[in-house]
Amino acid sequence: MIRGVSLKHERIAAILAKEIRSGQVRSGAQLPGEVELARRFAVSRNTVRAALADLNEAGLITTRTGKGSFVLFDGRPLDDRLGWAHALAQHGVNTHVRVLRLALEKDFELSERLRLDSPDVIVIERVRAIVDGAAISIERSCIPAVDGLRDVPERGLDDDSITATLNKVGIHLHHGEQRLRGRAIDEGEADLLGREPGEWFLHTRRVSWTADERFAEQVDSLLDPNHFELSLNYSEGE
Repeated sequence: MIRGVSLKHERIAAILAKEIRSGQVRSGAQLPGEVELARRFAVSRNTVRAALADLNEAGLITTRTGKGSFVLFDGRPLDDRLGWAHALAQHGVNTHVRVLRLALEKDFELSERLRLDSPDVIVIERVRAIVDGAAISIERSCIPAVDGLRDVPERGLDDDSITATLNKVGIHLHHGEQRLRGRAIDEGEADLLGREPGEWFLHTRRVSWTADERFAEQVDSLLDPNHFELSLNYSEGE
């Protein structure tokens, strides 16, 4: 992870990371070779290799032997209303998901907070990772255990998609609210993500409703800040 900028390779990594996160260097683009980067920053190739290693560890690039380094992160905003899989895929980032738990449960806290008619929910817990790369998120979704969904724990998700499963029974996400904060991951989360306990991740909670105000989904996500960031738009008078 890129933490300091006191060493030469850390300063170079920070400059390249800024260019990647800003979208100046697009996802899938090949970075200049070691010789060209060494010339640009007036350093040795060993220093460039150390900088690229930092970027690789941060999940911003991938290095292919004999071919070079390629950008994984493009810095463009993601529309996650249809789920992270769709949002990431639209930007050329392919991910795979491992389902940790799929169960019918009672969540009285959720039912009371959202004033739901029933505490019965289907809980889906998943870890998402970049194909041939590191894990980038843990997601815990709760959807209503209505007719047509109560057997999801036994039959699985339609097309491996929560959105597709909801749509099949006439539940379509229409509007909602999302909140974000940063927090350190605990030992269990770190083990699932292949990280160190105490690393900071973005924690988002999104609650979605249908157009006729039926509860559709609550999803809590722990997101690797090297791959996700918060973007706010504002104007005078708002």
